[in-house]
Amino acid sequence: MTSGLPGLAGMDHLGFTVPDIEAVTRFFVDVMGCSLVFEVGPFRSDDNWTQVQLSVDPRAVIRSLRMLRCKTGPSFDIFEYEFEGACAIPPRNSDVGGHHLAFYVEDIGAAVAYLKSHGIAVQGDPVTMETAPTKGLTWVYFLSPWGTQLELVSYPAGMTVTNQSPGSLWSPKDG
Repeated sequence: MTSGLPGLAGMDHLGFTVPDIEAVTRFFVDVMGCSLVFEVGPFRSDDNWTQVQLSVDPRAVIRSLRMLRCKTGPSFDIFEYEFEGACAIPPRNSDVGGHHLAFYVEDIGAAVAYLKSHGIAVQGDPVTMETAPTKGLTWVYFLSPWGTQLELVSYPAGMTVTNQSPGSLWSPKDG
């Protein structure tokens, strides 16, 4: 007997709110190399639909929702809301609800140099993990132009966990 959510097939996408959907789309498409898949919106509700469905103020307007995809990775959607009083400061990783997106690259050194050449703030130097289960993983964080933390990861020869148990973690390298 299986436990867990009936019918679960896997994760479909991530979603996050951004301050300027045009600038964020340009960053993900022009700098990161993602593709814009579709756009919908705006969404405005005259009742409490947004509060019931999305747990946001019923006066909030979703200016736009755009779905993007980066190569073989999962899709993600970005939202731009119109609502006076909304917090414009991205949460830190240590904050409840804090988050980051991680992008797999084959050559982390070349990727870091590329980001820096585009004026992107890279946080420190790449770190290579030396002990199991992540031995073989190299990572570094960087900041998006609007302040959200993003991450580069690389493990061209795999990690201990994936080498010992192939398929145990999803990877864009597999897809």
